[in-house]
Amino acid sequence: MKGIRIEKLVLNIGTGKNPDSIEKAMKLLKSITGREPVKTITKKRIPEWGLRPGLAIGCKVTLRKALAKDTIARLLQARDNKLSPRLFDDTGNLAFGIPEYIDIPGVSYDPQIGVIGLQATITLERVGYGIKRRKSLKRPVPVKHRITKQEAVEFMQRTFDADVGEEE
Repeated sequence: MKGIRIEKLVLNIGTGKNPDSIEKAMKLLKSITGREPVKTITKKRIPEWGLRPGLAIGCKVTLRKALAKDTIARLLQARDNKLSPRLFDDTGNLAFGIPEYIDIPGVSYDPQIGVIGLQATITLERVGYGIKRRKSLKRPVPVKHRITKQEAVEFMQRTFDADVGEEE
């Protein structure tokens, strides 16, 4: 029951209000993952930023199981398998950015897209985490069963040979 597994990987590109940028970002995510991304839509009105409810401002794609594991390995190669401890949160999840998609192995430069960066968020879980998502009798995950930051670091080192240390 203490074994850690990858629950999901979410790739996200925030583009702002420009519809051309959103289409480029969706094309990029589809080329990286082979899955159809979805647009992220604003829910609040923020006049200072020119945002209103229902406006598309980015796109994302969620990957699970083997596809997520393969994609994580490729994304880590783009970062030279180096992660900082500050990328991990207290519940064992981690998020990191890739400044240019051309650093990802197997992805070539597309002049129609240009140079775009993306954000990757990895959610880790253990067997038994379903109690927080089930339909009836939802319960929080017990404190002793939660994934700590140190356990997540060890999982990434063991599974992906990630070098988790201080950044230069």
